[in-house]
Amino acid sequence: MNIPFLVCILVRLLATSHASSYHSHGHRHVKINEQPLSEIAIHEAVLALHENATVKASPYVLGLKGEDTEWVNIEVDYPEPSSDDWIAVFSPAKFNGSTCTYEDYTRIQSPYICSSPIKFMFANYSNPKYTETGKSVLKLQIINQRADFSFALFSGGLSTPKLIAVSNTITFANPKAPLYPRLAHGKSWDEMTVTWSSGYSIDEAVPFVEFGMKGQVRSLSPAGTLTFIQNSMCGGAARGVGWRDPGFIHTSFLKNLWPNMAYTYRMGHMLKNGKSVWSKMYTFKASPYPGQDSLQRVIIFGDMGKGERDGANAYSNKHPGALNTTDTLIKDLDNFDIVLHIGDMSYANGYISQWDQFLAQMEPITSRVPYMVASGNHERDWPNSGSFYDTDDSGGECGVPAETLFYVPAENRAKFWYSTDYGMFHFCVADTEHDWRIGTEQYAFIEKCLASANRHKQPWLIFAAHRVLGYSSNQWYGLEGSFEEPMGREHLQPLWQKYKVDVAFFGHVHHYERVCPIYQNQCVNDEKSHYSGTVNGTIHVVAGGGGSHLSDYTEIDTVWSIHKDRDFGFVKLTAFNQSSLLMEYKKSSDGEVYDSFVITREYRDVLACVHDGCEATTLAT
Repeated sequence: MNIPFLVCILVRLLATSHASSYHSHGHRHVKINEQPLSEIAIHEAVLALHENATVKASPYVLGLKGEDTEWVNIEVDYPEPSSDDWIAVFSPAKFNGSTCTYEDYTRIQSPYICSSPIKFMFANYSNPKYTETGKSVLKLQIINQRADFSFALFSGGLSTPKLIAVSNTITFANPKAPLYPRLAHGKSWDEMTVTWSSGYSIDEAVPFVEFGMKGQVRSLSPAGTLTFIQNSMCGGAARGVGWRDPGFIHTSFLKNLWPNMAYTYRMGHMLKNGKSVWSKMYTFKASPYPGQDSLQRVIIFGDMGKGERDGANAYSNKHPGALNTTDTLIKDLDNFDIVLHIGDMSYANGYISQWDQFLAQMEPITSRVPYMVASGNHERDWPNSGSFYDTDDSGGECGVPAETLFYVPAENRAKFWYSTDYGMFHFCVADTEHDWRIGTEQYAFIEKCLASANRHKQPWLIFAAHRVLGYSSNQWYGLEGSFEEPMGREHLQPLWQKYKVDVAFFGHVHHYERVCPIYQNQCVNDEKSHYSGTVNGTIHVVAGGGGSHLSDYTEIDTVWSIHKDRDFGFVKLTAFNQSSLLMEYKKSSDGEVYDSFVITREYRDVLACVHDGCEATTLAT
């Protein structure tokens, strides 16, 4: 076994690198530990190799049949076991000092490790008698992340780690393989983008997508290549112990698609010797023509996070509903057409390896239907980085990984606001981490997006954003007395009313809530579940129960709140035709419906005059 020599210079660690992250709500901070890896004080690790301790990993080569995920057996044998011994998964396998960056000479001390593991598991996880026998066999699920892996045994718990032994190295047969496709709408209705990750730079291989209608001749579409580097990060863990090379991110634009047709596709890389490396084959259905009158189904949620199917990272304390939501959606893939994930996606919080883990988790969904995303505080916020909220919630990422790993049809992906259409739906997606107030660039976009909806052909106008810019009965909003993100609805509510937005969806608050059709704090429709004719105001829905720890409600009686559920779940919108829309709230645990409403109306009802939303008229004839 080849044990790395752990001699290194410690990378600069800002105060936030290993601290709990903070969930920011207006001007208040509620301390929440969102990222399990931040609990590991890897910079405090000491070298304590034990001559009789061993860690063995098998099999040595993964993915021999093209798999991108494999289970690995870890055999631990340590004659001085304790209950706080743990196994760390490192990738790249060599985690010694040669990988360090030299940013802070005041922190020089030896020996030590400068990069966080990508996951961890306590040695007694599968063997409660480990402390008696010193022997344990762990099963860890490993995904292809463009590098080899090693497994290290530490004692001393997560706060005072002592390195006891290091395993042999294992690797995937093709660590550079094209993986984890993410579909998204392009800037025109007949364009689908495919974004994926690989280990191939453009100097090594040319990226492209082969696609075509089922049973027809396939075409080739070229792909562009992006990446980001450690110096692209703004600080914190992302620039320190959480940094990991993201590989290369490729995006291809599949154009001139026929509406509603089924397509097959696969990603490829043409090597310099003329041979091609291929991904698996995938399928998607092209989007309907804007305004097309047919059955159209949308899934909306926020604040998911990442789960570990092997039990690593003690994930159940961080994002306990993530896997349930993911699996429930996978089972129902044939019954929805597009997903809108409204911010707080992976909660990587500066630990870049976790983005790959999230992409692998979501791949069965993102490879099949357009997966449209919004920016949240855990993607963007970092002090002095241009985010509207001067907090450290992104762990130093300041939006760079999210903007690179996911395509959105924005004019500028660093300004994460955009519009997109799906048949009878017109979506205006805002970026709450940039200023939205009157007079700003984003405010002008929001008004232009809302105004551009042709309500005759696209009757269902949807506004979506991460933070609650409308109404919420959340506990910390209640303590502020605002029931919203401060200044949100004060600036935007006139637009929602003027352009007659049907539903406004928000995340950030980790539960479900539905608010009556509302304007200026007043319910403007007495119905609870069936709205017909002119609705008079916008229905507000908080759908932030995608998987992260749940939020509490205020004890104050918010009379405009119709339904609350403190559980994990998501929302499904179904447009049956131009005049009938169904919204359903489903729990992740069973996929059953726990709240719903219907809107039925004619085109003249959309045109009808409502308070502060009446078109100008003239007495001239």
